[in-house]
Amino acid sequence: MNTPTSTPHRAPLIAYLIANVVSICGTRVSAIAIPWFVLTSTGSPVKTGLVALAEMAPLVICKVIGGPWIDRVGARRVSILADSASTGVVAAIPLLHALHLLSFPVLLALVAVAGALRGPGDSAKGVMIPEIAIAARVPMERVTGLSSTTDRLAGFIAVAIAGGLITLVGEVNALWVDAASFGVCAALIYRWLPHRQPVVEEATTTEDSRYGQQLLDGWRFLRGDKLILPLVLMIGMTNLLDTAVGAVFLPVWINDHGLGPGHLSLVLTAFGVTATLFALVASAIGHRIPRKAVFIVAFLICGAPRFVVMAVDAPLWALAGIYAVCGIGAGFINPVLSALFIERIPPHLFGRVNSLSSAVAWAGVPLGGLFAGAAIAVIGMAPALLLAGALFFAATMSPVFFGRKEQWRKVTAPDQTDPQESAEPQDRVAVPAA
Repeated sequence: MNTPTSTPHRAPLIAYLIANVVSICGTRVSAIAIPWFVLTSTGSPVKTGLVALAEMAPLVICKVIGGPWIDRVGARRVSILADSASTGVVAAIPLLHALHLLSFPVLLALVAVAGALRGPGDSAKGVMIPEIAIAARVPMERVTGLSSTTDRLAGFIAVAIAGGLITLVGEVNALWVDAASFGVCAALIYRWLPHRQPVVEEATTTEDSRYGQQLLDGWRFLRGDKLILPLVLMIGMTNLLDTAVGAVFLPVWINDHGLGPGHLSLVLTAFGVTATLFALVASAIGHRIPRKAVFIVAFLICGAPRFVVMAVDAPLWALAGIYAVCGIGAGFINPVLSALFIERIPPHLFGRVNSLSSAVAWAGVPLGGLFAGAAIAVIGMAPALLLAGALFFAATMSPVFFGRKEQWRKVTAPDQTDPQESAEPQDRVAVPAA
């Protein structure tokens, strides 16, 4: 049997993309099935909310603190271990239910462990991107673009799969599929992705080898980079505002205009289709176009226009059209930003910078709905939308107008070096994009 390093050079990329789709579909199934199971079996919205909190809190915490572990052990190994363990943890839920041993506290504990495993597991998959690009002999933007495409495409597939599966076999039994998806991901990564030894820092003292010190080193690097830190903070703000739109502004707008859930789905589908298509375009041509120009144009397209068109009470067809155009910009953002970040971080900081950046990017998400609701209550719908649009514009343009010119000059044109010429990744790490 061939080893992962001797497989055809495109196999690691194909395996990674398949694993990505399987992982997202499985996660979406559990995200729908578990809360629905709790709601239908207990009738308690409070307990349903506790289940969501039990998963997300450990996920974010372990995403933050798991970085040094990824750097020490290696991203491939962490991903395999996390997915393998998740298989057993998630499978325990339907198994214990079938045995009439699944109490609510036990369910909370299992969901918390599953979330804790997903944190470093998801981060590790992002850290593997540079090695995949080298092994597949393709530009970095090709991998980040295809990864973004599969993210968005899997989102469409997952909703249909989750709904149909839960209807067919029930919400608890659907979790067997979720458990199997983790096993499939672990097998794909074990078999096909390149196996490299973790990058060891050149000078390691007893003090520096401590876990807390390594985590602090990642924060110091993130804080000290004059381009990365502003971009990560910007991503955190845009994620907050995107949550405000999806959770409050858009549903309220749809309801205020006498429309229903079908119209909400129409608007979001218009965005999702173009975002998926143009993420695929970005994977093909992203390495040939100037990143700074893409950054500016993409955020101008996908940011403030959504807020403005709702604020001026445009008709539904105009809103759907604007969302479709916004999807064009959004499709380019993640591939370009991810490639930019990947190339700037030293290999021995891969895991910890990725984890810390993810935590910062996610920090504002829980506040998005609160911001939108409070703004509507205090100043009204239209002013709140215009305020959110102005904040989005200011956040996305601030790295351009206030960042150091010499930092942007280095990323104006992507690196055209043939990946086959590089035996090892240089200064690269994966971080969450907008």
